[in-house]
Amino acid sequence: MPEPLPVKSKTPRAHSNKWVLVRKLTQTVSLILFILTLLFSRSSGLIPDLVKLPIRLSPLAMFSELLSSKTLLLGSTLSLIVFLSSLVVGRAWCGWLCPLGTILDIFAFSKKKSLKEPMQVLRNIKYGLLFITILSALFGNLTLLFFDPITIFIRSSTMAVLPVIDKMIYSLEKLLIKIPFMAEPVFTFDAWLRPLIFPVESSSYQYALLWGSFFIAIVLLNVVVERFWCRYLCPLGAMLGLPSKLSLVQRRVKSTCAECGVCKNDCPTGTIDSQNNYRSDPSECTMCMNCLEGCQKNSLSFSPKWQPAPFQSYDPNRRLFLSSLGVSVLAVALLSIDWIKKHPKSFFLRPPGVIDNEDFLSKCVRCGVCIKVCPTQALQADANLSGLEGFGTPILIPRIGFCAFSCNACGQHCPVEAIPPLLLAEKRVTKLGHAYIDQNRCLAWSDHLTCIVCEEMCPIPQKAISLESGSFSDLEGRELEVQLPIVDREKCIGCGICENKCPVTGEAAIRVYTL
Repeated sequence: MPEPLPVKSKTPRAHSNKWVLVRKLTQTVSLILFILTLLFSRSSGLIPDLVKLPIRLSPLAMFSELLSSKTLLLGSTLSLIVFLSSLVVGRAWCGWLCPLGTILDIFAFSKKKSLKEPMQVLRNIKYGLLFITILSALFGNLTLLFFDPITIFIRSSTMAVLPVIDKMIYSLEKLLIKIPFMAEPVFTFDAWLRPLIFPVESSSYQYALLWGSFFIAIVLLNVVVERFWCRYLCPLGAMLGLPSKLSLVQRRVKSTCAECGVCKNDCPTGTIDSQNNYRSDPSECTMCMNCLEGCQKNSLSFSPKWQPAPFQSYDPNRRLFLSSLGVSVLAVALLSIDWIKKHPKSFFLRPPGVIDNEDFLSKCVRCGVCIKVCPTQALQADANLSGLEGFGTPILIPRIGFCAFSCNACGQHCPVEAIPPLLLAEKRVTKLGHAYIDQNRCLAWSDHLTCIVCEEMCPIPQKAISLESGSFSDLEGRELEVQLPIVDREKCIGCGICENKCPVTGEAAIRVYTL
């Protein structure tokens, strides 16, 4: 039987369904809360437990971290609640609460609903990505958590969206302060804005274009088909989709259905099947309830009744699982080979308290929370130095920012404790590395100029950098007395402020190296 065409605009629309309004309101409130949690995540804002909350809601991130680190975190129980909720209300998380899903609904460019069967097979991709992510985690590799939707939201917002907004605000402030009566309000506003929401200095993150492009690509896939990411790629959606096959509340079609096709046209995930009496697959349905608005005969309902959903052609099977297992084993094995695995360079620095790099990689979920809360932007997401295995993990780059002596925010806010939650007193004596002076670049040592910036900046009470007098002769034979910086590596904790403030252009004359 040929598929009926969707009814066009001449068909009268029913009034907005109350459940659709409730869903849209819930989406709005949820997105606002996610954004506020992100904006006020600095040490002067929300308490760390609230900042950790978004990541701890992700079953994919928390379960993968559990498999990889073999450590059960108390906060992971929140993700278990989200996972178990899919046994009751299916993939309601995707349609009602997920921040990335809400953004995709806002930017729903395409209204293409009639997908041919080959497109349905693409739904298999997200299950393959899910299996590979979990199996790789079992072998201690968390690289693919880069595709977790909550980490995408936090990472993209932190390193791409917010920096753009920051620079726009900064440019506007520069224009407004030129107006006499606006100068004082602008300075007052800026004093509140920084460092509560934005860093004191204008936001600057390496590889910002990479993180931003990935986020934009996900949004632009909506041009191909609405909620392309959710249909074909999202591993968290796949994880919630599996138990949704058994969900108590499902979309049901009554015998009064006129098979007009309006509901199929309204479905953002294209799961309504006109060849099967317009029924839908609960593992693909996000419980958005858009279909209720267009139904003229009230032939649809979302009612409780335990009835396992039938198997679909794109559902995961044994072949997909075994293929995923093979890919995972091969990938992890290749990454462990010395000539492929990227060994950290001598100046490769991790956040304070991280001692064992392999242990850190088995815990870090690549969420970017530590990068957001760092007040000096010293922590940056790596895309090069640590190779594929450490892609997206935080590294400390002193030339961009230093590890503030009075700050322990990264460890306190890390949702999986990959960065140890050190108390401030502990953190102040924790060594990140040792500073070394390149005498060939140092202004005092090489050019015999008076420069004591590194000694002045050193935050250690007993000073890890001291000054010694040195005598040199200039070209005319005159004797010069110069103060020369000397590093006491027993006292140095490797905070990097000396490297950050070094006035030498390009690579600093003093540089922090790993222990």
